Amino acid sequence: MRFNLIGKVNEFARSRSGSFAILTAMVAAVLALSAGFAVNLAQLYNVRSALRSSLDSAVTSTARDITTGVIDVKDAREWVERFLIVNGEPTIMDGERIVLNTLVVDKLLGTLEATAYVDVAIYFPLFGSNKERRVSAQSSSLYSDKKIEVAMMLDVTDSMGGQKIKDLKTAASNAVDALTKNQKMDNPRVRIALVPYSDGVNVGALAKDVVFVEKSGGWDLPPPVDATKAEISNNTGTASDNCATERKTVDLKADFTDDAPDSIRTRKISGKSRDYPAKVNRDDRLNACAKAVLKPLSADADALKKQINDFSVAGYTAGATGIQWTNYMLSEKWAPAIKNAGLGDGPAKADPKKIAKIAILMTDGEFNTAHADVTGNVRSQGTKSRSYAESLCETMKKNGIEVFTIGFKLTNNDAKGVMKKCASPDTGAFKRYYETSSGDELNEAFLTIARNIEALVLTN
Repeated sequence: MRFNLIGKVNEFARSRSGSFAILTAMVAAVLALSAGFAVNLAQLYNVRSALRSSLDSAVTSTARDITTGVIDVKDAREWVERFLIVNGEPTIMDGERIVLNTLVVDKLLGTLEATAYVDVAIYFPLFGSNKERRVSAQSSSLYSDKKIEVAMMLDVTDSMGGQKIKDLKTAASNAVDALTKNQKMDNPRVRIALVPYSDGVNVGALAKDVVFVEKSGGWDLPPPVDATKAEISNNTGTASDNCATERKTVDLKADFTDDAPDSIRTRKISGKSRDYPAKVNRDDRLNACAKAVLKPLSADADALKKQINDFSVAGYTAGATGIQWTNYMLSEKWAPAIKNAGLGDGPAKADPKKIAKIAILMTDGEFNTAHADVTGNVRSQGTKSRSYAESLCETMKKNGIEVFTIGFKLTNNDAKGVMKKCASPDTGAFKRYYETSSGDELNEAFLTIARNIEALVLTN
């Protein structure tokens, strides 16, 4: 008998027997189970994703608030829970309640670690299984309770006139706001020093301890501790404009240390920084001291911004002098002199675990003015000024100071070169040297550095 395949298929299709109905039901059940299982998986995945996102945001936000001084470490749990309640639960499906299970603050490592869970009412309980499933998530973030000291060296030379000085005022003021935002004035985390510079640095009330004018070419500043009264009387004078040039050694070479005036005197080195050698016209030495006065570390954002807004321009570019005084404003050795002048507490003791010290150096042109080891025109000393600047930058970096540099509309390759060499090495995504060609770019460079300072504090 010949088997008729087509006929048998047609016969099966016309069949109304129970076997086919059972088979159809089984297939439908499997499909329904598969669909329900898939819906449950999608539901749990969405909840887990939303929970993790909310917990990450809560922990990161709390770590940032601890770092910036908005809250204390002891308030971390309350802060995370508050964030989850306000910002987390609306993102979880059907409004399930997020429970903060654990929060561990490791003060030694500077970490915040949290676990949280949500009990989810699943859409399709299968085979009598529990109608709720617990979804958990874990998150961690770094925080830092380090204090931050920032010294900003700002170019107020003649070439910064017009729109340039306006752009600088805007950028520097915005950086002050970004760095001091939300901090507590009774226990500030960030303090900022301003070092405007041109031919020299106007050191204001510090001048009585650090600025000395020669009368007869004997010493550049203060005389050695074993000098006689007659020697001192014959070789000292006073500076009426409070303007400091770079400090020199006893043989009139540039001094690259951060030693304070008192300690300088004990090793018979010229501890102050102004010179009018005998028979040299004053105008050949110091053409125009900046009217803008140096401001030691302060947390008063309004006072800092007022000082910036009062900047005016004059003179040439003694970049090494500006860098020297930026170093002093971050050196603990200068705290006594700053206190003695009634200008605050001065820099804190260097401690990488407790204090981050940052220098921001800005210029719009070539460093061209130097006084140390110069007998002629001090304003045509590009080679010496750059060399002194690079040596001073190396001193800062060896002292643990992180150096950022900004070139504003630089066209001179020597100017670009010294700023690149002065900057600390780039690490990861963090740049240290910025070239800017407009006011907007200058502003963004300052703000980027402000943001990077926070990130560096967390990672170092």
